[in-house]
Amino acid sequence: MKHALNITRAQDFSAWYQAVIAEADLAEDSGVRGCMVIRPWGFGIWERIQRLLDDQIKATGHENCYFPLFIPLSYFAKEAEHVEGFAKEMAVVTHHRLISDGQGGLTPDPAAKLEEPLIVRPTSETVIGAAMSRWVQSWRDLPVLINQWANVVRWEMRTRMFLRTSEFLWQEGHTAHATKAEAVEETLKMLEVYRAFAEDVLAMPVVAGEKPAHERFPGADNTYSIEAMMQDGKALQAGTSHMLGQTFSKAQNIRFQDKDGELAHAWTTSWGVSTRLIGGVIMTHGDDDGLRLPPAIAPQQVVIVPMLRDAPEDDALLVYCQEIAGELRAMTALREPVRVLLDIKAVKASTKRWNWVKKGAPIILEIGPRDMAGGNVSLLRRDALYGEGGKLASRIMPRGELSAVPALLEAMQQGLFETAKTRRDAAIKPVTSWDEIAAYFKGGEDEVKGWVSTGWSRPEGAELEKVVERLKSLKLTVRNTPVDGPAAEGTCLFTGAPAVERVLIGRTY
Repeated sequence: MKHALNITRAQDFSAWYQAVIAEADLAEDSGVRGCMVIRPWGFGIWERIQRLLDDQIKATGHENCYFPLFIPLSYFAKEAEHVEGFAKEMAVVTHHRLISDGQGGLTPDPAAKLEEPLIVRPTSETVIGAAMSRWVQSWRDLPVLINQWANVVRWEMRTRMFLRTSEFLWQEGHTAHATKAEAVEETLKMLEVYRAFAEDVLAMPVVAGEKPAHERFPGADNTYSIEAMMQDGKALQAGTSHMLGQTFSKAQNIRFQDKDGELAHAWTTSWGVSTRLIGGVIMTHGDDDGLRLPPAIAPQQVVIVPMLRDAPEDDALLVYCQEIAGELRAMTALREPVRVLLDIKAVKASTKRWNWVKKGAPIILEIGPRDMAGGNVSLLRRDALYGEGGKLASRIMPRGELSAVPALLEAMQQGLFETAKTRRDAAIKPVTSWDEIAAYFKGGEDEVKGWVSTGWSRPEGAELEKVVERLKSLKLTVRNTPVDGPAAEGTCLFTGAPAVERVLIGRTY
């Protein structure tokens, strides 16, 4: 059966991923290595993610703010572990003016060298910590609950659109609390916000859990993540929530007078998700015809394609389509008005249909003169594109039955999640020995595998380093310890010590 893309997932998953991005008009190269132009359809998906997640962040009591793109180098120097964790990825501004080089080009003006280098924001703990040290004087000033939507720069050596780029878009939450217990509660609360958002909005099943010691955010006491399994079996870290303890408050002097009149350092957290979520949606739901979007984040949920023929009845057909668009926009699905686009571009109807298939529009309505005459529409579901014999599963629907569209969109949202969850759950294998791990991952890195689950004794230090090196030999990493995972049994296959929890291990993006 011929598909809309010229390459399938089975042939080359990586090339298929790039093809989906190109054919769905999501993003393109910018001319700057590692930076992408996000096209309107791709940015429309990000706007949906941003709006829906922003509502949930604000519902938990956080307020939005904005901090500068440039951060003084001295801010990072106050926290050695943090700067070490990001040193290789930092972009540095050293001059504020260019001059002619005398050969028709430009060069930094030696006389315009900055007194102190500025770091292009890789993350904002240091600059926000400096602000919190000014804002917080008393226990009455706590908690501080803020979030910002911004871009960050981390100079990646190996880049892939949406998954790992030198510049990307994200939100980063930062909070300060009077007690450790409050900070822990905040960290886990936001982890749950991310888990619910991934599953309910992105239809992307994830495992929420704690990262091992070597995977912690630089300077954090604890790091938690949501991990999603892509269709090739690899893990995608889709969001993180960090319990920072007092590391940054001590470095940035975030102190307050407590209720007993004593000076104490605040307890801080940070948490974030990024445009990487779009890459996760592509690799979780896409098929060999392109993108399949969960209706909750589709910029347009229903696309109407009139079959115009440059004929006298075209005007009447457009009126018919506009009336249907109006009827649909008056309906509600997933707690919002149905989003409808009437595509009247001067392009052949079949070409428009396949363009919208590749973009992942949940429902495509093709309407021609015959449909209009019969009071019908031709409906195509993106989640169930083909019927018997590999033919497109378009079905004629009376206009009067379009009231079923909201329920259909909600069923599609749930169906995408259930399909992905069933696939993921079937690809997690419990193991009790290294030989089982080696046998499971014995194929090449591109062979489709899932994850393994095994007992873990929480090794640290040199003992943990040995485990990490052993896993590297198979290009594996510890993903996380599920917060709601089963009780530990037996021993840790890496250390021989009693297992205290179970971890997930797999290959990752």
